[in-house]
Amino acid sequence: MIRTSGLVKRYGDVVALDGLDLLVPQGEVLGLLGPNGAGKTTAVRILTTLLEADSGEAEVAGLNVQTQPEKVKERIGLSGQNAAIDEHLTGFENLDMVGRMYHLGRRRSRERARELLERFSLTDAGDRPAKTYSGGMRRRLDLAAALVAEPQVLFLDEPTTGLDPRSRSQMWETIQDLVRGGSTVLLTTQYMEEADQLCDDIVVIDKGRKIAEGTADQLKKQVGGERIEVVLVDLADLPAAGAVLRSLAVDEVQIDEPSRRLTAGVSGGVDDLRLVLQGLSEAGVAVVDVGLRRPTLDDVFLSLTGHHTEEEEPAAGDAKPGKGAKVKDTKKEAVR
Repeated sequence: MIRTSGLVKRYGDVVALDGLDLLVPQGEVLGLLGPNGAGKTTAVRILTTLLEADSGEAEVAGLNVQTQPEKVKERIGLSGQNAAIDEHLTGFENLDMVGRMYHLGRRRSRERARELLERFSLTDAGDRPAKTYSGGMRRRLDLAAALVAEPQVLFLDEPTTGLDPRSRSQMWETIQDLVRGGSTVLLTTQYMEEADQLCDDIVVIDKGRKIAEGTADQLKKQVGGERIEVVLVDLADLPAAGAVLRSLAVDEVQIDEPSRRLTAGVSGGVDDLRLVLQGLSEAGVAVVDVGLRRPTLDDVFLSLTGHHTEEEEPAAGDAKPGKGAKVKDTKKEAVR
């Protein structure tokens, strides 16, 4: 349902996508992971017809994104990083408006709006202006708007960023229901727990290139099993603590000086943790915290890319748009 081959996009001297290949079968969820600036949002913008690639091919639902953009728009839904709703309209009016844009007709648009308000637990708030909604309610309304036309393919660009744990869990349940109903989803996220819950396959990209692919468990195995993490009281103890961890580590010890934190992959689990504690005590190193844990998303980023999530991705508006590109109010203009 989604296929890219050799996708390239440049913003001046910055290469946002550098030959990206993706393949998403029908009814599956692909997680597109990577640090800020990796090219995730650029890929979504190209696949949803908001930008034109400089080279390469992209197909969605069997349609060429560049030569058949109008037909592609009829088959997709998009929920971006920021909720694209009109705050002065009610929830019902927002969804009704989207239905009219899709030419569903007055009656069907209103029916569909009420259906989605109920599905997303927004019925009681449906006749209130969207500006009175909480952050979680806005995100749910935004996702509901992306589903008005019952799209075959859904693009979710970091849909749960900024949500509280309860709202994030509700969003996960909604996405899982959509997939069980046959939808195909491309999801960008920076939360490994989100990928664990939702994704059938995960592609990690950095600097516009695919650098790893597999399930969440497969990716975690690439950065090792359990990890010992130590936070020191005194920055001056970093060398001594590093020496203790290196005596047991199965890979390079990661040191973050600002936080006085050291992390090392180990193979002996609790036994290695006991030896680390003994070694730190013998070396006279005081610690704020020490623990044994499984790899996190940041561990995957750090291992695969060499850095944390830190650089911002170039904005589409910073580049000269290609023919037909739209960079303002993108969801309303290009998808709905």
